[in-house]
Amino acid sequence: MAYKITDACISCGACSAECPVEAISEGDGIYVVDAGKCIDCGACSNACPVDAPVQE
Repeated sequence: MAYKITDACISCGACSAECPVEAISEGDGIYVVDAGKCIDCGACSNACPVDAPVQE
């Protein structure tokens, strides 16, 4: 299961910096996860100050 970033995202970029497979990019107002690249490691969730990345 890939991660998804919820509307709680504050666009700080912490998740993107921690993603080992570069599956996270800046979207329109919030960051987005490319489910095809996501390896479900949880690094994004651990780095996020507002717990926006969640498992789908």
